[in-house]
Amino acid sequence: MGSLVQSVDWLAIAPPTITAVVALVILVADLFLPQERKPLLGGIAIGGLLLAGLSLLPLHDGDRSTFCLSTGTRACSYTADHFTLVIQFLVLGGALLTALLSVSTLTDFKLPSGEYWFLLLSSAAGAALLPASRDLATLVVALEVASLPAFALVGLRRDDRRSSEAALKFFLSSVTATAVMLLGVSFVYAATGTLHLTEVAEALTDVDPRLETLAQAGVALTLVGFAFKTAAVPFHFWVPDTYVGAPLPIAAYLSVIGKAVGFTGLILVTVVGFPSYSDIWGPALAVLAAVTMTVGNVAALRQRADRAHSAVRLLAWSSVGQAGYLLVPIAAAAYTDDPAHAIGSTVAYALMYAVVNLGAFAVAALVARTRPANRVTDYRGLYARRPLAALAMGFFLLCLAGLPPGIIGLFAKVTVFSAAVDAGLGWLAVVMAINVVIALYYYLQWTAVLFRAPDEVASPDEAEAASPGGHQRPRVPAPLATAIALAAVLGIALSGAPQLVLRFASGTLL
Repeated sequence: MGSLVQSVDWLAIAPPTITAVVALVILVADLFLPQERKPLLGGIAIGGLLLAGLSLLPLHDGDRSTFCLSTGTRACSYTADHFTLVIQFLVLGGALLTALLSVSTLTDFKLPSGEYWFLLLSSAAGAALLPASRDLATLVVALEVASLPAFALVGLRRDDRRSSEAALKFFLSSVTATAVMLLGVSFVYAATGTLHLTEVAEALTDVDPRLETLAQAGVALTLVGFAFKTAAVPFHFWVPDTYVGAPLPIAAYLSVIGKAVGFTGLILVTVVGFPSYSDIWGPALAVLAAVTMTVGNVAALRQRADRAHSAVRLLAWSSVGQAGYLLVPIAAAAYTDDPAHAIGSTVAYALMYAVVNLGAFAVAALVARTRPANRVTDYRGLYARRPLAALAMGFFLLCLAGLPPGIIGLFAKVTVFSAAVDAGLGWLAVVMAINVVIALYYYLQWTAVLFRAPDEVASPDEAEAASPGGHQRPRVPAPLATAIALAAVLGIALSGAPQLVLRFASGTLL
């Protein structure tokens, strides 16, 4: 009897494999390094993520697959195509910026470094595996590998009650969504007899009439787990409390990498696995997009600027609103003859969002060093205290709003808007336009706060720094400054070359 599986293409699976191996190296090294040498673990983690990112270069042709069936159809469980490479670049780049943000956080909050870096890289390995997954079993495993370490990271501040509550809420809601998704996957398998997405797509075109209802229920339930990861309404309720309770770098990680995982899974199961059932998931995702962007933006609009942690809460609700925009091209894919072409707008928007949102969280982490309450009002006069940080934050917020000089944000929104119009979803384009106007208010309001005259009362840390015996101002840790600078440079570079967005939006990645 011949082998059912081909030999492993180690180069194709290098990005997630390197990330996972470095995570294990950190776990073992943590046992032997003395406490004063623990900072070395952060360097190993950053180096590992850089190496994993470089391993994408030999794969640029996007023509590799492995773990393929050698009998019957040529279905594969792992495919390193252009879609996979772009998402892996986003995931590993976002994890690298998160790692830079984390270096000072570990010191400030005395978090266990070995556990932290192991969990972060383990989650990144799962997130890097997911876009290459081409069967439902691998998709579910990758999703859980990305999610389970994130639960622990959210609750890693053991002396903070908010952190424990956030981790518990995140865990319980995620487990429920995963259970529903697994039920859906089992229904799909029962109706089709296969787990490979290409074979599922073929089998769903000719389902036994007696299994038609089962297949439809399976398709709907499978989408639930990925909708939860995208923070789409009504699966969004965990977001604000989780972001506030988690260490700030982990909130940034969840807002970008967590979303990338969810949207990648949605794209794969809808466009690759369930194209024949677009009459089910298309309208559902269109309504989900409209409701999500509206709820997110209206809730962000209602945040009180003087409330504790209002800056993080506003970013959390903003991320819910942004999730609605990201859902639009996926919904539009159901109404076009070339669905693989339509999702380019989602990928382009996700790249823009990842850069500027991580940058905004990086500036929030800087402000939180002297003003732990992290209110929006704490950003008043930031330009007078730290002009470069204020300019960077203003740029990030304008990108999210889609206003110049954040040209990349404007172009990304235009491509998403065009995807809806081209698909005949005029009503969804109108809802998106209204929400963009709503979002302008709170983004511009926060931007204006940055450049107002400073408060007369300084925080205790700032007052001490300004005293005769103190320094001129608190020093910015080099990794944190590097993260802000990298995000700003990438955002400016993308704004200077917005045709890159159009190239993603007009190309076919899958």
